[in-house]
Amino acid sequence: MYPLRFEPLFRRYLWGGRRLADVLNKPIGDESAAESWEIVDHGPDQSVVSFGSFAGMTLQQLVDQHGDQLLGKGLMEELWSPSIPSQIRGRFPLLLKFLDANKDLSVQVHPDDTFGATLDPPDLGKTEAWYVMHADDGAKIYAGLKDGVTKESFQKAVEAGQTEAVLHSFEPQAGDCVFIPAGTMHAIGAGLLIAEIQQASDTTFRIYDWGRVDKDGKSRPLHIDQGIAATDFSRGPVNATHPIEKKDARDQVFTQLVSCDNFVMNRRTFSGSIQLGGDGKCRIIAVTQGRLEIENDPGNRPLELGQTAVLPASLPATCLTAKENAELLEIPVPTS
Repeated sequence: MYPLRFEPLFRRYLWGGRRLADVLNKPIGDESAAESWEIVDHGPDQSVVSFGSFAGMTLQQLVDQHGDQLLGKGLMEELWSPSIPSQIRGRFPLLLKFLDANKDLSVQVHPDDTFGATLDPPDLGKTEAWYVMHADDGAKIYAGLKDGVTKESFQKAVEAGQTEAVLHSFEPQAGDCVFIPAGTMHAIGAGLLIAEIQQASDTTFRIYDWGRVDKDGKSRPLHIDQGIAATDFSRGPVNATHPIEKKDARDQVFTQLVSCDNFVMNRRTFSGSIQLGGDGKCRIIAVTQGRLEIENDPGNRPLELGQTAVLPASLPATCLTAKENAELLEIPVPTS
């Protein structure tokens, strides 16, 4: 295999804006757009390879036909475990997207794997992490509940129309990372440009939508009972993670932003060249500053700001060369 690039899929929700085009140069057309799904294998939502001998193939087809090379034999065995519901067995486990929050997103919560498996149809849980690429002055992230909020006190707040009063919030800065385990109530506030890594799920329980209505005076559906059932009320407030500086096996310095059972997110800032891979792990990379070239990339052009690629598990150590000072998010897909 070779370094893989994919065509993005765009999502147009009421809270989207123009930053995907104006900052990340995404071809969203004349309309606003909320999300750019960069790497996805979720039913009909499929990334399609842009270049090389696999051009035109979906990510699902790559997993089905070349899974051992793409993800590694060990991970493929895990993904095809009989313990996983058949409808989601063999799915590429992660989804990477960029989000432009021109308005506040709804307050929502995602189920964990156990809850997700009980849905009809079954879905994965949705643990996610956000990397803040831009934050307007005063922009807020809502993550977790205030100290002391219980299931009972939360229900009372919802019934009294005071949901916002029990939410924890803070003002993030560019470069912050926020880890949102499944079961954490959250919302991305207006004025934020986010890179998000998550489990390959699209199950969301909307708790509160800021009183918004459409042009016909109708509000979007809420899923309060399911959302409360999915919420971990023991978690409390969530703030930005504490980055940890580390060195890899090649003595290259990087910053670990978050690490969990589902994914790891590292930040690498460099000029010149670095090497990634060669250890049997699949990696997603996303450029968050500058641009870079990838060794043996059939795209034959630099990977620019807001562009992504997948380095298959079967690749040897691969050289990345910054065309100027570059920053990227590196997301190795972990195995147990």
